[in-house]
Amino acid sequence: MTRPMVLALAALKPADMAQKLHETYDVVTDIAAASQAQIVLTSGAMGLSAAQMDQLPALRLIAVSGVGVDAIDLPAAAARGIRVTTTPGVLSLAVAEMALGLALSAGRRIAEGDRFVRAGDWAGGSKLALGRSVLAGRAGILGYGRIGRQLADLLRSLGRPVAYTARSEKLGSPDTYHPDAVTLAQHSDVLFVTAAGGAETRGLVNADVLAALGRDGILVNVARGPVVDSAALAAALQNGTIAGAGLDVFDAEPNVPQALLDAPHCVLTPHVGSATDEARRAMSALVLDNIAAFVAGGPLPSPYGE
Repeated sequence: MTRPMVLALAALKPADMAQKLHETYDVVTDIAAASQAQIVLTSGAMGLSAAQMDQLPALRLIAVSGVGVDAIDLPAAAARGIRVTTTPGVLSLAVAEMALGLALSAGRRIAEGDRFVRAGDWAGGSKLALGRSVLAGRAGILGYGRIGRQLADLLRSLGRPVAYTARSEKLGSPDTYHPDAVTLAQHSDVLFVTAAGGAETRGLVNADVLAALGRDGILVNVARGPVVDSAALAAALQNGTIAGAGLDVFDAEPNVPQALLDAPHCVLTPHVGSATDEARRAMSALVLDNIAAFVAGGPLPSPYGE
């Protein structure tokens, strides 16, 4: 019996999860050899363009390992009746951990301190500049989806008051709602960006938001690079408009603007928010469940937008 063909543009991790995919399906990695593929496996960052879809006449399912869909041409998929699945929930804790870690690293100068020790500055008698407490301040969360709410739970468990901005106020939330990003920034010492990517949120964190966050404020972005105006952020760091930043995502990954590389008090990581063994295993398992349900003609465990 012929096995269903899967075009794998992204790899499942850990390796044993990728092996399960190869044991069950006819896996190809070259789009030119995938004209019969009904299924594409991709990542949130990689996505799938309309031009790529045009090369796949049999395509019926886009299985995303991740939660971002801004790199997928959703109107093109909808026009052809192509369904999309993501892996929500299972990566929320990992990304929330990363957000908190970036805030602590930026505020307490952890990455800077590591470089300071390795360079011999400490042994040479120099002193590292004072940091600032992250957990003594007010936390603002820009984007109150699964990751944002998971982060809010973590922060509340540490005794921090939490405020948030979302498209609308969430009834029953224990956190304080602010109607827009500027107002949220005004009431935050650390502003965490967890909003979805896409045209609606591009440049949402701009010079006005950074000015509202203020000279003692820290910005953390674990959402999508374009949600933050990178030029405005680099200028705010250079000018002392804000105190620091922690960034796991960028506009044109893996390329990071030189202005951010040169900016002071900025901690940079290579989009590894969900990169834990536990999270990636759970993400891969959900991808496999979605593909298996599609092949069997059953309900999809985590369809996007349905």
